[in-house]
Amino acid sequence: MATNNNKPSLPGPENITRVVLDNGITILVYENFAAQSVVITGAVRAGSLYETPEKSGLGAMTASALLRGTHNRDFNTIHTELEEIGASLSFGGGVFNTSFFGHSLAEDLPTVADILADALRNPVFPEKPVERLRGEIMTGLQIRNQDTRYRANRAFRENLYPEVHPYHYASGGSLQTIPTLAIEDLRAFHAKHYGPQGMAVVIVGAVKAADVINIVRERLADWQNANQPQPPTLPEVPPVPENRRVFVPLPGKSQSDIVMGVPGPSRFADDYMAATMVNSVLGQFGMMGRIGDVVREQHGLAYYAYSSVEGGHGPGPWMVSAGVNPANVELALESIVGELRRISDELVTDEDIADNMAYFTGHLPLQLENNEGIAGTLLNMEMFKLGLDYLLKYKERIYALSKEDLQAAIRRYVNPDALVVAVAGPEMSDNGAN
Repeated sequence: MATNNNKPSLPGPENITRVVLDNGITILVYENFAAQSVVITGAVRAGSLYETPEKSGLGAMTASALLRGTHNRDFNTIHTELEEIGASLSFGGGVFNTSFFGHSLAEDLPTVADILADALRNPVFPEKPVERLRGEIMTGLQIRNQDTRYRANRAFRENLYPEVHPYHYASGGSLQTIPTLAIEDLRAFHAKHYGPQGMAVVIVGAVKAADVINIVRERLADWQNANQPQPPTLPEVPPVPENRRVFVPLPGKSQSDIVMGVPGPSRFADDYMAATMVNSVLGQFGMMGRIGDVVREQHGLAYYAYSSVEGGHGPGPWMVSAGVNPANVELALESIVGELRRISDELVTDEDIADNMAYFTGHLPLQLENNEGIAGTLLNMEMFKLGLDYLLKYKERIYALSKEDLQAAIRRYVNPDALVVAVAGPEMSDNGAN
């Protein structure tokens, strides 16, 4: 990360330029002349949240098809223009947003911005390229459907979230829904949901902020979409009332994968930071935290074992994942639940909290070492309304956390006696799953 004697070393209100265009697009720019490159990233309010279960995967497929051809450029022209300047540009569909990411030399930013704006505003979804894309998606799904880790994760989410919740479904679609998506579905989804409202654009690199604002303004300031809807309210996710177990049989596999957990905090929750720190103690820090130490290192029950807090716009899962020998499923589950119970019943140690505070604050500069890291962080700050001073106050907020805060967070969300447990792997009489 570049430093400047006249500016703070961390991105903040004094060195982040933030402008909101009249049509609703928010632009954030951070000048960094340490390298002659630039990153442009951002998000458009068009994800799987806006599709029906019968059309699962529509948002993601629409996003992936944006670079297959526009009114001004066909597929070959788009990729030739990018390749000639050594630039990259990609789109990806998620639950709440379609994200984009581009990278180029600073002098070539106008070309990348041209193609970005063209793809966002003028895609034509040509038949042959879209059908090739459909084939690629189907092949990927067929491969993942034979993967124990993927299948355990899918079964976990389907049983954790009700069918009325978008988190119940895979944002990338399924083998049942992708074949049913017509090109007209993609065009209709784009026409309704792609627009400037709620859109964010972040540019980081060897560029002047004023120049970048003009580049974006010239290409996107006149974009309008009167049909663009407001985000729907997420349905409530009820707490897990009791242990819920599901088994996905995959004959011939040599490994079983476990995913278990509960609905966790959203990124907007007041205790999100406390939850991420206690989760680090539980299953992240060092060799995958306490879970990794007990389940993998001490007892040798798992090839990997860790915990994660997804966060995001809604109550993403707080879950533990592990890959085990099928014969060790029950022992691994017992050990994991034991660690969940221990961290809920007992305050973390002074050493635990000191080590993790040092890790969290020490890791922050590493996240900001390059343009990609800075741009991703600024985008999160904007999308989750963290404020331009978020990074400047980060250390203070981390060191304000107490052991009691960490215990309160785990107790609020995680009940060791009421978990959704999904196991995918070969059927074995001794794994206890039906």
